[in-house]
Amino acid sequence: MKAIWNDKILAQSNDTIFLENNHYFPPESLNREFFKSSNHNTDCPWKGRANYYTIQIGEDSNRDAAWFYPEPKEAAKQIKNYVAFWKGVKVEE
Repeated sequence: MKAIWNDKILAQSNDTIFLENNHYFPPESLNREFFKSSNHNTDCPWKGRANYYTIQIGEDSNRDAAWFYPEPKEAAKQIKNYVAFWKGVKVEE
């Protein structure tokens, strides 16, 4: 699977975890140069608190377009630190 935005590959892996219609990419599969930490958080009743990344490619930024669970609840422990995307990031094979 690949996560693509602005014609750049943000992440690529054969080992994503598919959960709730999202592919979660292993942390080592990210092209870290495009990721900036965000202060944004959300809470999921069964997964826990999500942290976000803003995607930055040149002058273009996609605020809070990627999220991950650094300390997921027990039911979601398999996606710890795995990253999922939205806000126009295309995920494809």
